[in-house]
Amino acid sequence: MKVRIQFSKHGAMKFLGHLDIMRYFQKAIRRAGIDIAYTGGFSPHPVMSFASPLGVGLESDGEYMEIEVRSHGSADAMKEALNAEMAEGIRILSVKALPERSKNVMASVAAAGYRIRFREGLEPDFLCPEAVARFLEQETIPYEKQTKKNTAVIDLRAGIYECSMQGNEIYLLTDAGSAGNIKPDMVMEAFYRKNGRELPRFALQITRTQIYENTGTQEQKIFRPLSSAGEEF
Repeated sequence: MKVRIQFSKHGAMKFLGHLDIMRYFQKAIRRAGIDIAYTGGFSPHPVMSFASPLGVGLESDGEYMEIEVRSHGSADAMKEALNAEMAEGIRILSVKALPERSKNVMASVAAAGYRIRFREGLEPDFLCPEAVARFLEQETIPYEKQTKKNTAVIDLRAGIYECSMQGNEIYLLTDAGSAGNIKPDMVMEAFYRKNGRELPRFALQITRTQIYENTGTQEQKIFRPLSSAGEEF
């Protein structure tokens, strides 16, 4: 059975990289006594995959992984067993069974939501709803992206689905698919430059609020949280 697990990552755990998180869950699943399936061959490993990797230093309420189990109890029992093995900062939020032919969690990712706060003393003096609106009014938002081999200029605008003020914070909904993958710090760098400033180091506190799949078309997107898929068992 395929199982999708939603978890949060906060506090000191935000400094763990993606590979560390993978190893962490492999050990936690083993300690929790979950009967996870393994690949075949000379070097078997747990059948496990994660949605879009989270950058180091970012917190999240909407991280996802999928595992395949050979036998199981209830979803609540699996959630309780996993949470009993979690370190402070990581919490299992939901456990659901997926249809066997469902799309892989990595391939399902279409967009991600982010909540952006500013560290005390580093709040931009130009931050206001009008500045955000002017930023989104641009037909193109060029951004110079450094790759392993060279520098490329990309247009961020098509991949920004929402950018709004919520109190003193900014909410972003951006393309998180493998082809687009617009990161929140890229958008904020462009926002600062639009207002004649450079983004200070360590100014942002970013929380990924949710990851979404697209249940519509490329022309008319309908975003649904990955937590909506699957059923309790």
